[in-house]
Amino acid sequence: MPRPVTPLVAVDIIIEMSDRPGRPILLIERKNPPLGWALPGGFVDVGERLEQAARREAREEVSLDVRLKVLLGCYSDPARDPRGHTISPVYVAEASGEPHAADDAARVRCFLPGELPAALAFDHALILADYRRYRDTGQLAPLR
Repeated sequence: MPRPVTPLVAVDIIIEMSDRPGRPILLIERKNPPLGWALPGGFVDVGERLEQAARREAREEVSLDVRLKVLLGCYSDPARDPRGHTISPVYVAEASGEPHAADDAARVRCFLPGELPAALAFDHALILADYRRYRDTGQLAPLR
């Protein structure tokens, strides 16, 4: 039987900075298209668990070790990534220390949830709206 053609799997991480007032979150400014501000994240390697991929991507892109807190939701709209159909579980994590942009990140910056940049890549505006609701109410992302 031929192998099925399936979407790619990536992970995204909402990193709350636990050592800063207001617990701001980290966003990266992408070096490569699609450009804009985005959550740290990336593709899952073969043989890697989703949680391992999330921790690895945080280290690679913002140079921080994170503690995963909760799976916010899974995002699978075929149009969410202009490069092709990609499914992303999104984790909420926390970290402390000084982030540094690396790998695919041109810059990294802290933002309070109510003061996010307008130019967000992918479907990250939707994800961050779900996160704000989670942060305010404790409700995970709705099923869509």
